[in-house]
Amino acid sequence: MCDQRKKCLTIESLNSSVKNVHYAVRGQIFIRAAELEKDIKRGEKHPFERVIRANLGDCHATGQKPITFWRQVMAICVYPKLLESNEFEKDSKERAMDLLSACRGKSIGSYTDSVGLEIVRIHVAEYIKKRDGGISCDPDNVFLTSGATGGIKIMLKMLLNGPNETPAGFMIPIPQYPLYSATISEYNAEKIGYYLDEDNNWSLSIEELERSYQESLKRCQPKAICIINPGNPTGQVLSLENMQQIVKWAYDKRLFILADEVYQDNVYAEGMKFHSFKKVAAELGYPYSQIEIASFYSTSKGFMGECGARAGYFEVVNMDEDVKAELKKLSSAQLCSSVLGQVCMDTIVNPPKPGEPSYELFMKEKQGVLSSLKEKAQLVTELLNKIDGIKCNPVQGAMYAFPQITIPPKAIQHAKENGMEPDMFYCLELINQTGICVVPGSGFHQRPGTYHFRTTILPPTDQIKSLLSKFEKFHVSFLKEWS
Repeated sequence: MCDQRKKCLTIESLNSSVKNVHYAVRGQIFIRAAELEKDIKRGEKHPFERVIRANLGDCHATGQKPITFWRQVMAICVYPKLLESNEFEKDSKERAMDLLSACRGKSIGSYTDSVGLEIVRIHVAEYIKKRDGGISCDPDNVFLTSGATGGIKIMLKMLLNGPNETPAGFMIPIPQYPLYSATISEYNAEKIGYYLDEDNNWSLSIEELERSYQESLKRCQPKAICIINPGNPTGQVLSLENMQQIVKWAYDKRLFILADEVYQDNVYAEGMKFHSFKKVAAELGYPYSQIEIASFYSTSKGFMGECGARAGYFEVVNMDEDVKAELKKLSSAQLCSSVLGQVCMDTIVNPPKPGEPSYELFMKEKQGVLSSLKEKAQLVTELLNKIDGIKCNPVQGAMYAFPQITIPPKAIQHAKENGMEPDMFYCLELINQTGICVVPGSGFHQRPGTYHFRTTILPPTDQIKSLLSKFEKFHVSFLKEWS
């Protein structure tokens, strides 16, 4: 006899905060892409031979080759008998031995301290000091995490208010990376959206920050401002002047700055340069140099693309020492991040130096990736802007374009009648007709009445040209059908 007892956990009893979580980059279009790939494997016919995944910033999945030095060090740490191999460079072996010696039992299979291996945190601190022109970094302020995501989530948790207090509010850009809106919903906190200015290359205005902040006061207590620089999904790079304005404004509002700087290696536009919020605040001097900041970095982006390593770090700046002790306590509940990921992070922040055996190949591989990304950033912007009904700001940095698309009123009405956002309908039609997988702009939020999608610039140049050629034909056909 079938047991008819009702489940303990049902969709009705499920935590409403969980049901409110939405993560667009792995949403409906992503699921449809997987279905189509299975269809093609079974031999089912579609108007295309394969699915082109342009939805994720997953570098290696699109064909980018891993950096040799990193993989040699990681391989040796996984299987130390490779120290006996003649195929591995001397500096790779030395680096691996240093890291293994720092591990308990000389094995990456052992736990590390919750904040990560001390040797790696020291190297991270040296990297940050060099990046910021000599501004000091204390390794005790560095936390190694499971990707930047792990650090972002723990810092948002640290900033929450108690259950009987006014909800904490977090200022996030619109458009924004869905991790922020999803985590804020999960934590039952309040999103405070501030619009980026699309007509001015997605710049950030203090007037808009002020509007957003003041509007939020009646429903929450603003605790922090999240800034993604270079931008995801918008690909802009903030100017030094704009960042100085933001630091001054945030200081006056007593807001913690959460600086998502994972794309700091990805700056392509002429005349643009990455500046860390830590450096900007320090160079402004007192009192702005006292502002509290958490800065996040990852092995997944830049020229690295080691997404599967799930490695990241964050540095806290000007954090109260008693609060930092609580942060360490909270980190300890997660035991530690992947030790292989920590090894990967070490090779990134402490790369081969001039004169070492791996240096020349490392620099060749690094420059090859970055020059290719710069070329593709320009190509994608140029090709998209040649299409009628498409407007795309220059891809100044990061790994994405976020073009605005014209959707005819008839298609908008049809989408709404079927319970869909218009750009979701557009992107579903795109993947069903061409196999091109992108992310609807509504998943990142956008100004009402505008429609976008996010596409990566990662595929090889020939694939990008093919993708955008197919896209142009689809877009022209879509406009014709729904006009």
